[in-house]
Amino acid sequence: MTNPPSEKNVSVPVKIGANPVQAFQSEMNKLFQSFFGETLPHWWHTSENWMPFGMSPATDVVENDKDFRITAELPGLEAKDISVAISDGYVTIKGKKEEESKEEKKGYFRQERSYGEFQRVIALPPHISDMDKAEATMSKGVLTVTVPKKAGAQPRTHQIEVKQAA
Repeated sequence: MTNPPSEKNVSVPVKIGANPVQAFQSEMNKLFQSFFGETLPHWWHTSENWMPFGMSPATDVVENDKDFRITAELPGLEAKDISVAISDGYVTIKGKKEEESKEEKKGYFRQERSYGEFQRVIALPPHISDMDKAEATMSKGVLTVTVPKKAGAQPRTHQIEVKQAA
């Protein structure tokens, strides 16, 4: 008779900056797929960006010599609908979308409402980011957050000689 595996030494991979809801969804998809196999309906198999806008907007992070630049696609939102905060090496972008439209004409009435909130948390290296000088701008539905690098915070490289082993 064999003993069950110990639960003390279980390792779980974690992606820095990953959306916890998406990570949970991905793990649940793996669990269901391992149980049901390929018999899951087609709508169950979704991409990483399965969440509709209002939950997780598309975001890019680019690093160059001078700064980190984060862009987020936020169609239909204005600067007043968004908040950006920086703390301990993390940039947090939050927003809220509220839309309501009504149309009344002879013979019909149409009313639509759309509400949603989102939050994205992006990790940046705190030791080289000058968070006090960060800026955010909104133009044509695209938010751009620029976080300058600290002066002299260029990446250091130390070359290591490779020696032939005996």
